[in-house]
Formats: sequence, C-alpha cells, structure tokens
Amino acid sequence: MNIKKFSISILVILLLGLIVYRIFSNVKEESKNNNKGGNKSPMAVNALIVTEMDYANTISLSGSIEANEAVEIKSEVSGVVEKIYFTEGTTVNKGQLLVKINDIELRAQLSQAQTRQGLAAENERRAKLLLEKEAISQEEYEVALAEYKSLKAQTQLIQAQISKTATKAPFSGKIGLRNISPGTYITPSQIITNLVNTNQLKITFSIPEKYAAQVEVNSTFKFKVSGMNEEFEAKIYALEPSVDVTTRTLQVRAITQNKNNKLFPGTYANVELPLSVIKNAILIPTEAVIPIQNGKKVFVSNNGMASERNIITDTRTENKVLVLEGLKKGDTLITTGIMSLKNEMPLKISIQ
Repeated sequence: MNIKKFSISILVILLLGLIVYRIFSNVKEESKNNNKGGNKSPMAVNALIVTEMDYANTISLSGSIEANEAVEIKSEVSGVVEKIYFTEGTTVNKGQLLVKINDIELRAQLSQAQTRQGLAAENERRAKLLLEKEAISQEEYEVALAEYKSLKAQTQLIQAQISKTATKAPFSGKIGLRNISPGTYITPSQIITNLVNTNQLKITFSIPEKYAAQVEVNSTFKFKVSGMNEEFEAKIYALEPSVDVTTRTLQVRAITQNKNNKLFPGTYANVELPLSVIKNAILIPTEAVIPIQNGKKVFVSNNGMASERNIITDTRTENKVLVLEGLKKGDTLITTGIMSLKNEMPLKISIQ
C-alpha cells in the first residue's frame, strides 16, 4: 500500500514538473518570437541630411536700459524754499532755474561786506599815496592792503553762497516728480527731484568670457523690450577692460537713440548680439537633440539602423542649435520619434 502511494506521488510530481516546464518554454518561445517580430518591423521616422553653411553667430542676452545722464537734484545749502520754477514731468534746459532758496539774510550780509570792502579799498588807496610820499612805512601800507584783500574775499564768499541758493539744471532732460513744496526747509541731503536725459539711452549687458574677443567697439546690434514688437538698434561704445572673476563675464555698454521717447530707463532689453561669421557651420533642429546627464545626443541612420551620437553644441537660434562636434556633412539625422529610439533599431526613413 505504501509502495503504491509512493509511486502515485512520484507520478504527480513528474506530471507537475512537466506542466511547469512546458509553460515556461512556451512563454520563452513567445517572447523570442515577439522580439523577432519587433525587429522585423522598422520604425517610421523623418530625417534630414546634415549640410554645412556660413552662419552669422548670434547670442541672446538680457540687458538693462539706463538713462544716458541721470542725477538727483539737491540744494547745495540749507534754507526755506522760496519758489519752485519747474513743472513735474516736463523737459528743462541746461542752466534753467529749478528752485530758489530764500537768501534775504545772505544779501544783508553781502551789503554789509561790500560796505566794509569799500572802506578798506579807500584806506588802501590813501595808504598807497602816503607811502609814495614816504609819510608811512611799507609795513603800515601792507596792513591796509591785507585788510582790503580779506574783506574782498569775504564779499566773494557771500556771493558764492547766494549763488548756491539757486538750484539749476546741470543738463537738459526730463524732470521728475518733486518732493518739496514752497516754504519747505530743505538741507543738502534732501532730494528735490530727479533729472534724466532720455534722448539717448545706455544699454548695459554682460557676455560670457569665451565671446569677449569677438565683440568690438562701434559694432551695432538689435534689441527688443517687453510689451513691444518693434525692434531697436544700438551701438557699442565701451567695454570693461577686464573680465569679472566672479561671473566670468565681460560687461559691455551701448547707446541708442530714443526716438519718440518709446523707451524708458529701468526696463530690460532682449539683446541679439552678432558675433563672427562661422564658415561651414552645422545647424540642426532643436527637436532632434536629446539632453543627457553629461551633455546632449542625437540619433543618425547607419545602414538603416538607429545609431546614437553624443554631440557638443554652442549657440542656438529660435529653432536651431549650432553643433561643434559629433556630426558631419552627409549624416542622416533623425528628427522625429527620437525618444522611442534605441541603438540598432531598424528604421523606415522619410527624408525631409
């Protein structure tokens, strides 16, 4: 009885093992057949033939628009504002009177000083006549002369102080909003208003150090500002003499004519800076490039099979990127379905 049960158990075990073996064999065979079937079905993709061309290298940068000249208007002396001679937001000319400080005390001091100066001048004149007649000594004459010169200098000092009570525009430009009113007591530290010259504007931006040698004074470029479709032109007039060691960039300054006052200081400029023309450059569509951990890659067709290529790129335009290494003229570059491609995958190529 035990032998019979043992035999039955052995048969059941063998039968189960055979069933498991057949299941795994069928799965493996099906997977193999599926893989073979997949390899036999090429993936349909679009591609283009890589060509070379002369490329005017351009880099996109952000710049800051500044007034050509800008100054905070302040009084050189303390005092009570007697009168304001400008209207906010208007244009003023160089030398135009803006604010007058009450100078009544200074003028009284000036009148007193001028009287003393007149008396000293008369004393000096008489002393000189007496010296010529040898009625007084040279020393006595020099005392009278020194007194006259001292009072004359004092008069000039008061006149200079009076002139400082009149605040004038240092250059022509647009005046800002005023921060004072008539009757306000102001000091030299207080800002009266701002004055800017917006007929010309400066554009300041920085370029990576590797492009520093390609930027020249008097070269021109185009730029745009946010909210406007119009394109403006500016000319580079100055470069910093050295590269910033922290940012590894070179600061550049340009100037532009602000026709019709469309541009405002303080806004950003989207600069398109042209560099040197690159001969035999390779440009490819940005959609053909795949970012990877250590750089970028593309797929090309090699005898109808997908082949992965690592590339090195430089500048880019709106829809193309400049390739420095990894591609050559005549390569068939895959431009669609690149995220699904693998090495050695068969392709059905449609050349664009």
